[in-house]
Amino acid sequence: MDHAIIEKYAAPVPRYTSYPTAPHFSSEVDNATYSSWVEALGEGDRLSLYVHIPFCDRLCWFCGCNTKQTLKYAPVKSYMKRVHKEIEMIAKLVKPGARVTAVHLGGGSPTLLEPDDLEMLGKKLRAAFAFADDAEISIEIDPSDVTPEKIEGMVAFGMTRASIGVQDFSEKVQEAINRPQSFELTRDVVFALRDAGIKSINLDVLYGLPFQTTERLMETIDKTTSLRPDRIALFGYAHVPWMKTHQKMIDEDALPDTIERFEHAMMAGDRLADAGYDRIGFDHFALPSDSKAKAAADGPLRRNFQGYTVDNSDALIGFGGSAIGQTKNGYVQNIVATGQYQAAIDSGDLAIAKGFELSDVDRARGWVIEKLMCDFKFDVDEFIQRFGDLAPTIMNDAGYIAAADQDDFVYLDHQSFGLTNKGKLFVRAIAAKFDTYFGQGNARHSKAV
Repeated sequence: MDHAIIEKYAAPVPRYTSYPTAPHFSSEVDNATYSSWVEALGEGDRLSLYVHIPFCDRLCWFCGCNTKQTLKYAPVKSYMKRVHKEIEMIAKLVKPGARVTAVHLGGGSPTLLEPDDLEMLGKKLRAAFAFADDAEISIEIDPSDVTPEKIEGMVAFGMTRASIGVQDFSEKVQEAINRPQSFELTRDVVFALRDAGIKSINLDVLYGLPFQTTERLMETIDKTTSLRPDRIALFGYAHVPWMKTHQKMIDEDALPDTIERFEHAMMAGDRLADAGYDRIGFDHFALPSDSKAKAAADGPLRRNFQGYTVDNSDALIGFGGSAIGQTKNGYVQNIVATGQYQAAIDSGDLAIAKGFELSDVDRARGWVIEKLMCDFKFDVDEFIQRFGDLAPTIMNDAGYIAAADQDDFVYLDHQSFGLTNKGKLFVRAIAAKFDTYFGQGNARHSKAV
């Protein structure tokens, strides 16, 4: 592909794990607002729960998550007591007929939790909410923290899927991002999880890292696929040192340029496809037997703050510092700083810092953007039937985007608006054309490739 076109469409844009995106959240949405939204959930609604563990025993320089390093366990123990209290407060607002269909523990490093604290968290969640028998429970895992006792604890917690960060197996790259993690360690943890009965495993790989070459990335891809994980996420490293100051530890001169990033993403994706993985959206892959691959083929594939998902819940409820939630009415985010989060919970109230209340227009544009991100197209008749009088303005936008396209990236006919195979490579940039908030304010984003 022409390098000028790659540079043009690689300009920074949101990742669209929500619409509107987090930079547009405001303090106008507060504890009282969120309480009313949760109380409005229905008896038969499906709930997805997210618990954020914002602690690590080492700080990886590439990380874009809200986390902090601690070498002592006491702060983690204290923090979890507040999470338990928050769970109890939210549970009082939820109707008893609602069912939990998914749980995700993220961080930070959830595997930093000692087995007894993980057990207590499980008891608190199950005492507070009714769980569906087939609820999917996933935990993000740092192999360096894993012991046989912790695996037993995760199994007892009910884990059905493990998500392991790989990043890159090259020692040179690992040194540059402060993430030592051998292939052998990762392999042994994968085998131990399978021996413990965990049937679904996801591995995360990054491209765009410092000192990452084609040879090093392809070696990482080959080692990753040799473990035959059910899912693989191929993320582009988001270098945002203005947001995450620890990323200033990374040598920017060692980062691949835009063209190299693009070529690495294409080659890695092709290598994964050659290894038998189906492409899911623009940065996920799954074995054909996996539920995510089936959802991508037959629907419905969804997108939320964890990326691509088959989670079809009616609401996502977040617990812990910086946790993000979503209801039918809008989005919320908890206070980021763990000390302030705990103080808010100790005061007897929730810890909402900001959020966004959705309008009908937001829902319509959000539906279009999610469809493009998941399916690379949307059905015109379905859109009109869903959103009625709101549809003409947005369809006019679609017509303008198609008419202005000089690169053969999009198409529009009587049935659908969609992306060509070339356009799919830049789906974030094209989705941004439907985003009326994009460009407002001072938000800065990572590259679109």
